Amino acid sequence: MKKFNEVKALVAALEADADKFYNKANSAAGTRVRKGMQDLKNLAQSIRLEVQETKNKG
Repeated sequence: MKKFNEVKALVAALEADADKFYNKANSAAGTRVRKGMQDLKNLAQSIRLEVQETKNKG
C-alpha cells in the first residue's frame, strides 16, 4: 500500500507543473511533467510486479 500512496503523491506533485505547461505554455514545466510521468510509469510497473508476485504466492 506504501507504493500506491507514492503514486498518489507523485500525481499530486505533478499537478502544478501540468497546469503551467497546458495553461501557460511553460516548456520547462512540460519537461518536469514528462520526467514525472516516466517515474510514475516505473513505479506502476513495480507495483504490478509486486501484486503479481503476491497473487502467485497465495
